[in-house]
Amino acid sequence: MRPSLARLASAMPSARGMSPGPMALLPPVYLYRRLLRAHRRHLPSEMRVLGDEYIKAEFRAHRDVENPAHLIGFLSEWQLYAQKIEGDAWAGEKLDEGKIAKMSDEQLGQLYELMKAIQKSGTD
Repeated sequence: MRPSLARLASAMPSARGMSPGPMALLPPVYLYRRLLRAHRRHLPSEMRVLGDEYIKAEFRAHRDVENPAHLIGFLSEWQLYAQKIEGDAWAGEKLDEGKIAKMSDEQLGQLYELMKAIQKSGTD
């Protein structure tokens, strides 16, 4: 992710009126570190290894993203994930059907591979 896109991701527009503004997105490097720290503190060791490898692969794959909308979506979803992990709200939670419906075939295949890896680590 290029430095200019990192600045763009950290500058979210503020809301008008009495409602609080949306939470600003963390720059990619800070979010990456936060995710790895959250895994270290909140996940069992076997889940941590799988999660850390997945995070590393995802951030590596999105390193050269140039579409600002795609970058903001990527960072916001990972930031929501970090909040869930840190709050221990992730256990037993199901995926949102709306998000699954919006996924591409490639994303669904990746989700399936992740599910298989989790099942395999659970049987080992």
